[in-house]
Amino acid sequence: MTTKFRFARTLAVMAGAALALSACGGGTKAPADAGSGTEGGTLSYWSMWKVGEPQQLVIEKAIADFEKETGSTVKVQWQGRSNVQKLVPALNTNNVPDIVDGPFAKLAPVLGNTGQALALTAAYDSEVEGTKVSELIPEKYLKVSDIKGEDGEPWMLPYSLSSDGIWYDAAANPELETAPPASWDELIALLDKFKADGKVPLAADGDIGGYNSMWFTSALVRTDGAGAFAKVVADKTGAAWDSPTVLDAAKKVEQIVQGDYLIKGYNASKWPAQQQVWANGGAELMFNGSWLPTETGTYAAEDFKYSSFPFPPVAGKPTSARADFVGWAIPQKAKNPELAQKLAAFMLKKEYQDAYGTDAKVLPIRTDVAISPELATVKNAIDSADEIYLQNDGVTHPGYVEKILWPINDELFLGKINAEEFVAKMKSSTVQYWKDNS
Repeated sequence: MTTKFRFARTLAVMAGAALALSACGGGTKAPADAGSGTEGGTLSYWSMWKVGEPQQLVIEKAIADFEKETGSTVKVQWQGRSNVQKLVPALNTNNVPDIVDGPFAKLAPVLGNTGQALALTAAYDSEVEGTKVSELIPEKYLKVSDIKGEDGEPWMLPYSLSSDGIWYDAAANPELETAPPASWDELIALLDKFKADGKVPLAADGDIGGYNSMWFTSALVRTDGAGAFAKVVADKTGAAWDSPTVLDAAKKVEQIVQGDYLIKGYNASKWPAQQQVWANGGAELMFNGSWLPTETGTYAAEDFKYSSFPFPPVAGKPTSARADFVGWAIPQKAKNPELAQKLAAFMLKKEYQDAYGTDAKVLPIRTDVAISPELATVKNAIDSADEIYLQNDGVTHPGYVEKILWPINDELFLGKINAEEFVAKMKSSTVQYWKDNS
């Protein structure tokens, strides 16, 4: 989404098995424990984190332990959020890292979708503290096909994730902890009640296209299931935009805009103005990411109690939750891919996953680890969901989200066009996109 979205990362490399792994996606050896043995060797790691960030400190500790246990050397470049961007030109040279981390939305267009990522079969087959890595990653996460290559083998090993929720102060609205809205109609009824009580129902920083578009994609996925928006986008004829459920999702967004529920000035605000207002009690709810407690914690009202509930489900449909993975990938040109895969698996030890949850205050990929209390409701929503969908429902076609979805959706969310106009513009723009990119 935007650069304001938070993510995490790490990974490792593999050597003698590189040729076999890239050819068939795996070997036949029994799983080896990621923390055993002395490997030696050197590998390079390009990270999306900067020195001093909480996630960086966790990874730095894991790397130090890995070096001590294996006798290996890990040369890390803490490059920050531009690490994947820097990887693009490097792929045409011999200066390619053995392992790189980043959010799925950035790694997929560069490595996953282009066939330039190594299959991580060895990492998934290895053991961490007696458990196979593949068993540490929830099965519903692995069903998200886009983290697997055409051979069906995963090219990414996630280590943390972010999600979303409709956030509120449980100290001011304790009833929502036990009885959150269970349908769209119940959410609208809650917003109407806030209005009737003289309160501002919703806050939104309207200049963030990624936040604004969450309303439409969430509404469509709740009705048609995970992957629904991705299928609409993939229809080069544009006919999928004529679906009644697509228009219904757009009408839900229009209902929010036209219902006078949003905080005054949201359509001319600059991030993070409105989330600051929300955190100080100026609005009751805010649909935002799992990073919101961390971003607003320094200026939230005294005794503010962070809690959230999921975007309302649709009766009779599978429950769903968004999970934006951050993880490791290994380029095909990696010089030491075997060691890189060992590092990636090693960094999934419970000690480091606990640290992500409690120190970095992000959602670890493992379900058996500790997390900060502020994220408990989000984690419960993900754990209980029937299916998982990715950020922007997994749409990673170059430029589509940034140049088509966000600008046109902004017009809808900012009240400049109605639902029918939104669908018509998205349909024609999608058709043109595929004409230009076929």
